[in-house]
Amino acid sequence: MPFVLVCPLSEVSVSVSASRASHLISLINEDTPVVRPDSITAENHLFLGINDITEPMDGMVLPGEEHVRQLIDFVATWDTDRPMVVHCFAGISRSTAAAFIAVCVTRPQRDERRIAARLRAAASFATPNARLVALADRMLGREGRMVAAVAEIGRGELAIQGVPFALAVEDDG
Repeated sequence: MPFVLVCPLSEVSVSVSASRASHLISLINEDTPVVRPDSITAENHLFLGINDITEPMDGMVLPGEEHVRQLIDFVATWDTDRPMVVHCFAGISRSTAAAFIAVCVTRPQRDERRIAARLRAAASFATPNARLVALADRMLGREGRMVAAVAEIGRGELAIQGVPFALAVEDDG
């Protein structure tokens, strides 16, 4: 069953290797070095240099439409035959938003509430970045359903760093 594996930066190498992932998405501050594992080709790695913020802040990069468009377009190239790893610094906010968005992109027929509920069941600490979700919701024509689904699961448990977890692309019922 295809899945998106979410992890913090510290677990990227192990997560890519263990899952045999074909694609990698990095959503992290522009100046944070990310070493792309050798098993991931350059064209299968998307680096989005954004901060984990929802409103403009001096000296920080606010996630914008151009970032979400790159994310959507990149995910659309993924054939789901092998897993995709998505990470941010802590594996809690930007990466969980991107994983949620990825499933919405690859399976447009899936119910947003069920995807969000699966996200919460897989990761009690997941707190998807609301700005990324809102931009994707509008761009995917989900009419507020993605935003509502993430609001429904609420803020995750407080954590300094998340642990790797998988979010299935298919709905297992």
